[in-house]
Amino acid sequence: MAQPIRPHGVGTRGINLSRSSVLFGGPFGRMFRALPPADFGNTEADSQKALKLLGDSMCAKVDPPADRPDGEESGIPAAYTYFGQFVDHDLTFDPASSLQRTNDPDALVDYRTPRFDLDNVYGKGPDDQPYLYADGRHFNVAGPLTGKALGKDLTANALPRSSAKPARAIIGDPRNDENVIISQLQGLFLRFHNKLIDLNPDWSFAEVQQKVRFHYQWIVLNDFLPKIVAAAVLKEVVPHLSKHTNIVKDKPKLEFFHYKNEPFMPLEFSVAAYRLGHSMVRPGYRLNDDVGPLPIFPFKGDNGKPGLTGFREFPANWSIDWGRFIDLEPRPYGDENDDKNPGNLTRTQLAYRIDTSAVNALGALPDNVAPDLPRNLAERNLLRAWRLRLPSGQNVARAMGVKPLADKDILIGKFTGDANDIKGSIIDPAVGGMIFADNCPLWTYVLAETIEDVVSFATTDGKKQIKTRRLGLVGGRIVAETFVGLLLGDSSSYLAQDPLWTPDPSLMENGHFGLREFIKFASA
Repeated sequence: MAQPIRPHGVGTRGINLSRSSVLFGGPFGRMFRALPPADFGNTEADSQKALKLLGDSMCAKVDPPADRPDGEESGIPAAYTYFGQFVDHDLTFDPASSLQRTNDPDALVDYRTPRFDLDNVYGKGPDDQPYLYADGRHFNVAGPLTGKALGKDLTANALPRSSAKPARAIIGDPRNDENVIISQLQGLFLRFHNKLIDLNPDWSFAEVQQKVRFHYQWIVLNDFLPKIVAAAVLKEVVPHLSKHTNIVKDKPKLEFFHYKNEPFMPLEFSVAAYRLGHSMVRPGYRLNDDVGPLPIFPFKGDNGKPGLTGFREFPANWSIDWGRFIDLEPRPYGDENDDKNPGNLTRTQLAYRIDTSAVNALGALPDNVAPDLPRNLAERNLLRAWRLRLPSGQNVARAMGVKPLADKDILIGKFTGDANDIKGSIIDPAVGGMIFADNCPLWTYVLAETIEDVVSFATTDGKKQIKTRRLGLVGGRIVAETFVGLLLGDSSSYLAQDPLWTPDPSLMENGHFGLREFIKFASA
């Protein structure tokens, strides 16, 4: 049943929700401070049991990676999945919260600045962490990694590593070595910085750093956000994007993300809405002509294939052909029904749809990724949000003035359009049960309310119209307002320093700069 909404100032399990609370300006905080937490039973054991059942239901059966189109694909290139992970590591790092006890957000510390400042790349800078830099200006890089891309030689820089076994990456944030894809994306940021220095030898380190940050922030706001948030939601928050004007003429509209002094990291964002990327992960990926498809994590029945798991030195021939992860140029679309179709081996791999299903590999995380139990990523997400006392999705919707989804419309499974891919609604006993009636965990709710449209994706087989899901009225609003609010609240961002700034014309293609153009420049 719906939980009553308490007025401001009423505490919840010892958490101070008054106007003077640190939640109005601390490192972590809440957008919806007055809403009661969602519980899923009368005891902790009841809640844990219910969340385990739901978490298990949100993980798919084993689906080995394969070279072919897939009915679960969206029209979003797979590189955006890992760019999203990279952004998360730039914004948040919370080693203190626990899955085993209730957490007080007042006591949590974000060991990352809640700003798009690339501290996961730059660390504390060349003065405090000189070992990250070759000469006080260029980043240290290693390698090369090699491979073949459409028959042509491919090279990339590896990350510098320690002499330990396994060899750990020496970078600003070790989490950017969690898998081979984000590891090489981190390498592209190092290379982008180094190439800008080489092209502009008179620039100081601070000037180059600012340019890299500005280009990154531009991608976040103008390219990544429209990929993951429904256009109707973005139109309300950042109207200049749909009007093709600028942020000075058409100012952003933040209805729910407000802070007192400094921007904080909303828990509704970091613990729920922004975990959309977990549903976008494919079972595995092909890296280049000769490597793949490999599972994102090893799993039983994969015949001993190595996974793409990180925190180690990768094989020398694992250089990524980025055209297999983003549309650097049109590639064949392939054929789902013909495994021998040669186009299947060279196609651009697409992210899975944003829905209430995660691939099976995420249901059994390896020890070095999840050293503590449970190892089901969906269950971990649900437990963390419950421990941090987040409200239900329905109560957040009401607080936004949005009509909540009916329980029967909160579906669990793959949103492919095939009824056989849906396990049931959240109140079905096999999926969740009546404990979730009008009381859906916020993360699950955000994934269930995604909005479908059609993306036109260019291939050598012609333009393909691909059904794609993006964050809707609740999840999209939380993510969009957090992104924009953090940029506006950062005095060093391009929106604060020069809101009419645009990327370097030499890096643009047809007047556009986004992740594709960044990767094309950095990987050349």
